[in-house]
Amino acid sequence: MMSSEFLTKAAPSPALAAAALIAVGGALTICGFFFFQYVLGYPPCPLCFDQRNAFYVSVPLAVLLCLGLNFGASRKVVVAGFVVIAAIMLWNTGLAAYHAGVEWKFWPGPNDCSGPTNDLGSAANLMKQLQNIHIVRCDEAAWRFLGISLAGYDVLVSLALAAIAAWGAKLSYERS
Repeated sequence: MMSSEFLTKAAPSPALAAAALIAVGGALTICGFFFFQYVLGYPPCPLCFDQRNAFYVSVPLAVLLCLGLNFGASRKVVVAGFVVIAAIMLWNTGLAAYHAGVEWKFWPGPNDCSGPTNDLGSAANLMKQLQNIHIVRCDEAAWRFLGISLAGYDVLVSLALAAIAAWGAKLSYERS
């Protein structure tokens, strides 16, 4: 839980507020994809798993930035941390946009999760293969709200976090 002391320190420092927003927003996103997977029962596809990595890196880095800003980390270190988060989130924005495009059939996805299923081998092994294979397809959106899939929302969240990180980098660079 956030203490009132942390909140009072975050208010006067916009860079600290940016780092806290990234940490909280990223952590809520992680909770969201775990909720969809474990509570609602929507298994993630391989591209979904790839998109999670950006949050697994950015959230701890944002927490470290919060600590660094509270304990006097150098300006260069703080700016570098924000730039790394911005770059990771921009990369994830591109990956999520690619994934959303695959779901909308704008372009083909990777063969391991959206390729053709016509190479099933011999008829003797078909039953064994069907019992052992469970592929979640990347080109089928499991859930949509307002016409936007989870990959589409990841585009929005990642882009917002990248913008907040860029803002934090700018604020940290300008501080004396």
